[in-house]
Amino acid sequence: MAEKFRNKYRVSSARLQNWDYGSNGAYFITICTKEMQHFFGEVVDKKMILNSVGTLAEEYWIDILKEFPYVELSNFQIMPNHMHGILIIDKSVAVETRFIASNLENKIEFIASNLNDADSSETRLIASVPPEKDGIGGFAGENNPMLADNISRIIRWYKGRCTFEMRKINPNFGWHSRFHDHIIRNSESFERIQNYIEENPERWKEDKFYKK
Repeated sequence: MAEKFRNKYRVSSARLQNWDYGSNGAYFITICTKEMQHFFGEVVDKKMILNSVGTLAEEYWIDILKEFPYVELSNFQIMPNHMHGILIIDKSVAVETRFIASNLENKIEFIASNLNDADSSETRLIASVPPEKDGIGGFAGENNPMLADNISRIIRWYKGRCTFEMRKINPNFGWHSRFHDHIIRNSESFERIQNYIEENPERWKEDKFYKK
């Protein structure tokens, strides 16, 4: 199934030349499994072979598009013990969806989600790619709290949805309690990270997350 989505969500770096990184956000996300266990499958001949749990990890990442209309996906890759993906958030759409609810249930769900966000204690770290020359990175919400709030909510939804379904297959499944994020500041960095994600299976044995 991984081949089906290979490069489907690749975004042209040229398209981001005029991207307003001040009001919108592109984020490189890395989420690891508990104790770096190989829950998602294995890399064979430099290709990632997903098992049934890994297939769910891929499917629910794609489902982010349905759950969060202000999100666009770029490259992503499920690996044996972690996943990488780029999320692009359009802040203007996020504002609109915040105030327009189609029914009372949606309004209640939105309020409950905000309350949960306020209680969140999840710590976010710089992602596992070569550092920028200018040192850009770190806590993405420092200057854009609304975007940070969105990222936290998205990842919490993804991890929760995956955990609920994956434990039906493997009761021992679990995520690492934290996730890594890196705000992407320009089109050059965006392209470099897209390539890093795409080539992850080919460079698996050189990866910092490699574990037999």
